[in-house]
Amino acid sequence: MKKHIVHHLLRISAAALMLTVTPLSQASDQKLVLTGSSTIAPLAVELGKRFEKLNPGVRVDVQSGGSSRGVNDVRSGLADIGMVSRALKDDEKDLKSFTIALDGVGIILHSGNPVKTLTDQQIIDIYTGKISNWREVGGKDGRITVVNKAGGRSTLELFLHYFKLKDSEIKAHVVIGDNQQGIKMVAGNPGAVGYVSIGAAEFEAGNGTPIRLLSMAGVAASVESVRNGSFPLARPLNLITKTEPVGLAKKFIEFSRSKEVNDLVQAQYFVPFVR
Repeated sequence: MKKHIVHHLLRISAAALMLTVTPLSQASDQKLVLTGSSTIAPLAVELGKRFEKLNPGVRVDVQSGGSSRGVNDVRSGLADIGMVSRALKDDEKDLKSFTIALDGVGIILHSGNPVKTLTDQQIIDIYTGKISNWREVGGKDGRITVVNKAGGRSTLELFLHYFKLKDSEIKAHVVIGDNQQGIKMVAGNPGAVGYVSIGAAEFEAGNGTPIRLLSMAGVAASVESVRNGSFPLARPLNLITKTEPVGLAKKFIEFSRSKEVNDLVQAQYFVPFVR
């Protein structure tokens, strides 16, 4: 009788154990972790919210930190999906990349700065310290505050590549991380110059933030210029995975590249990806 009771209790304990373990494994299958580009992060948050509504029980966790973090976290398994706001480098081509939108990088000044345009050479000379006063480029007498991006940011990499500069050549007074920090710094300093996502800058300027985007190579820095392919400093906004995506990651990436999220892409002032 006692043996029968013990055997019965063991069966109940095993069943209880199975009941507690199974939901935990299911829960891990219902969560996605995205890390990386601060340019993509706000869009990814909105994509995640809509994806969660369409897929009850699913959770999408978005963390920024720069495109390099996205690459490193995907490689190490800390993230299911990385966010990278540039094309993959040669030593990253083993990763899988999926473009979800397009963006440009533009030079911004304070809206009170009378300088209307800067040549590529003037921008190079400002960022390397050869030009240090605004009157040298047609502005008012005043020191130029050079705002640069921190290492690991794709915006920095794109800027350096376009102007054929090395990070060590930049004579920065202020080093910032994400686009919002750059916009806030220039908006609060009439003598500052910086470069940020065109989408973010156009949105902020349209909502009263005292900044202004400068034309580049005679082309207006605008979402429309990025859309029609005329703006020289444009980039893809990508989601990346370590291997070919499957399951929830695949579903999220396909959703992020679909027409049903074009409104979210445009709300962030990016250009929707067209297959």
